[in-house]
Amino acid sequence: MLSKASLGLVQKLCASAKGVHQLAAALGFATRQLSTESELKTAVAALIPQEQARLKAIKKEHGSKVLGATTVEMAMGGMRGIPGLLWETSLLDPEEGIRFRGHSIPEIQAKLPKVRPGGEPIPEGLLWLLLTGKIPTDSQARAVTEELRARSVLPGHVKQLLETLPAGTHPMVQFSILIMSLQKDSKFAAAYNAGVHKSKYWDPVYEDSMDLIAKLPQIAALIYRRTYHGAKYVDPDPTLDWAGNLAHMMGYKQPEVLELMRLYQTIHSDHEGGNVSAHTTHLVGSALSDPYLSFAAGMNGLAGPLHGLANQEVMRWLNKLVAELGTTPTKEQLRAYVEGTLAKGQVVPGYGHGVLRKTDPRYTCQREFAQKYMPNDPMFQVVSKLYEVVPEVLGKTGKVKNPWPNVDAHSGVLLQYYGIKEETYYTVLFGVSRALGVLAQGIWSRALGLPIERPKSITSASIEDKFGKVKA
Repeated sequence: MLSKASLGLVQKLCASAKGVHQLAAALGFATRQLSTESELKTAVAALIPQEQARLKAIKKEHGSKVLGATTVEMAMGGMRGIPGLLWETSLLDPEEGIRFRGHSIPEIQAKLPKVRPGGEPIPEGLLWLLLTGKIPTDSQARAVTEELRARSVLPGHVKQLLETLPAGTHPMVQFSILIMSLQKDSKFAAAYNAGVHKSKYWDPVYEDSMDLIAKLPQIAALIYRRTYHGAKYVDPDPTLDWAGNLAHMMGYKQPEVLELMRLYQTIHSDHEGGNVSAHTTHLVGSALSDPYLSFAAGMNGLAGPLHGLANQEVMRWLNKLVAELGTTPTKEQLRAYVEGTLAKGQVVPGYGHGVLRKTDPRYTCQREFAQKYMPNDPMFQVVSKLYEVVPEVLGKTGKVKNPWPNVDAHSGVLLQYYGIKEETYYTVLFGVSRALGVLAQGIWSRALGLPIERPKSITSASIEDKFGKVKA
């Protein structure tokens, strides 16, 4: 028997005539028992008391311990290397790269549930891992797929708002606006205004976060189809997983593209808490702004050229390189081109990282995907040669701590191979993925009662007062 909530959803879909695909999705989800509907939430709820007790014990036992020294250079250099933020979902090791709840990228590729045997992991499995710290079973990952599917119906005003935006509006601006347009339905904002106890903050934050994650693929696809394909929209497929449906709604049906989207959405999801998009989302959320407000803020940070927009910059640089040198340049030609870029006072986009000191594992897994599916693609061949040339050139400058490629150095080439050539859109795909990590952490931030963030700032004059005046 359907629950009252499930019946209400079905009646709403019928009344609003949103389409057979949405009704089918709702029915498919509703006919499974409520235990499935709330399986992930139940798992998180069961973990909260022990994690709260653990955090309290850590603070009592180690609260006065020193994490590390802070230098003037750190304060003036973007706070790099200052350990001052609790982030549970992932940890970045300078040598090994990112670990999601202790699991490396090769490990999650091997362990997380998949749609195709030997294929790429589905992000729903990663979301379970980020929220619970445990590798999910196939059944648990499917339950997340179904929960997100049931939450994915967009209010009618979202598309209406999209179609009022001026032509030429950058896709990330559109993305931020449409995320904000969902805020009026925030369950956390409503609960807070109704006086919910702070120990229960995590519950409506979970609801908002899952609602938002569920709707992001359709929002992203609407932006893509309106901006680049004449507003010829593609309805969701109720049989597909979260990332596969994103590729489908963008207009791509090939199994390889769906696999690429699963990989892309998994590896871009989280990169500990100090990067701009994660830190911004955390900071705004610490003020008890709801997940819509905090995630939109994070996406505005992701849109910066030094953060998420870097993948767009990589493709522009590569396309200029190919226009000048062709698709079969020699290593000597590439070396000269890279040196010329540096001589102009420009960076080589896609190389270097604020924390990593080796090749980004997210680059490596994308390279392996290319070697499997598109080994003879000319652009992949150029990227491979650059991998042999750029670190050497950057290393010789003596100014670069990490001359190795990061995730942005490869992602655009994969997308372009399958026809997704609109570089200005790539950061939206990054943003959809990043929701998994930052919103999962946001749920735990509220469950653990983390306080509002308020670091101490200093002035350059105060530095001189403390350590001595300098001569310019």
